[in-house]
Amino acid sequence: MRTILTMLGMIIGVGAVIATVSLGNGAKSQVEAQIASLGQNVILIFSGSFTRGGVRSGLNGAGTLSVDDAFAIEREIPDVSIVSPEVRGGTQVAAGNQNWGTSIQGEGENYLEIRQWPLSEGSMFTAQDVRGANKVAVIGKTVADQLYPDGEVIGQVMRIKNVPFIVVGELIPKGLSVQGSDQDDLVIVPYTSAMKRLFGSTTLRGITAQAASANLLSSSQKQITDLLRQRHRIRQDQDDDFTVRTQEEIAQAANNASSTMRGLLAGVACVSLIVGGIGIMNIMLVSVTERTREIGIRMAVGAHGRDILMQFLTEAVALSIVGGALGILAGIGGSAFMAAQYGWPVLTPGDWIFYAFIVSAIVGIFFGFYPAWKASQLDPIDALRYE
Repeated sequence: MRTILTMLGMIIGVGAVIATVSLGNGAKSQVEAQIASLGQNVILIFSGSFTRGGVRSGLNGAGTLSVDDAFAIEREIPDVSIVSPEVRGGTQVAAGNQNWGTSIQGEGENYLEIRQWPLSEGSMFTAQDVRGANKVAVIGKTVADQLYPDGEVIGQVMRIKNVPFIVVGELIPKGLSVQGSDQDDLVIVPYTSAMKRLFGSTTLRGITAQAASANLLSSSQKQITDLLRQRHRIRQDQDDDFTVRTQEEIAQAANNASSTMRGLLAGVACVSLIVGGIGIMNIMLVSVTERTREIGIRMAVGAHGRDILMQFLTEAVALSIVGGALGILAGIGGSAFMAAQYGWPVLTPGDWIFYAFIVSAIVGIFFGFYPAWKASQLDPIDALRYE
């Protein structure tokens, strides 16, 4: 019982480390998958985020981007391969006796190519649909399930602000975004239709662009910034009235946030390991005291100090390693339980299991050395007299 209680600190410490790493890596992989769902080599240009009169508006605070800006980026920046003007808004959509509040995105005909977002059925609207501001739409899986529970989607009519649109395509589901919103809860229409028929706007809320390669993201970002500052006649001492972000920056920001949380949890888990090591040292000191006479007998029949040292050090390391092994099982089991119970993503890397064994042995050596050294320094005569 005493041995089990001694190992409990190591079990909790190692288990906490394994569970923390598993949850942290699972969250990281989920974030990376969500970032990848944005598409490849994506550059996002947002309207707003400027300061005027001491007031900073924030993203999408003002309609400062125009369709001509999008055309200029596509025409004048060779590193950018595809551009899609973007208009956003939220409203109720209806089909038959079903209705649903969703997000409406006005986009160009190449938007799905930028996002690397295939269709489960149907097709994307065409450049002719964009030029003619035609009433056609592509919908996400969530909207399809809410408006068309019978599964018949393509060719159906949906009403957006009482304007009839024909559904021409349904998107493959992508799940949650980095911000936690449902990416499948949207309706995509030509941006010209959104501007003229739905929102009556003359400006864009954003522009989505794609660099020709990942190596060109930074240079493309700078070129877009310089071009828009020139087009918007922004002086050197003025802030931008737009914001340009690359996919790499978004991924870095998300990973930084998750890394901070992982570091905090790992720190707490390491404290548990230290407490477990102190528990091992404590019980080994008690063991040395209780077995003083045994140590004296061993020395009397020829055992050297190093033999006593190795005996007690081996016991400490054995306690630590067995506790670490049980902790690894507890950590993996706890991670699996949280994944099944709460749906959290978990990913346990094999190298961390190896590291856990090594750390367990190091803790055993570090905290077991002093009791073992103390035992090896006992005088045989005093030890034999000890009662």
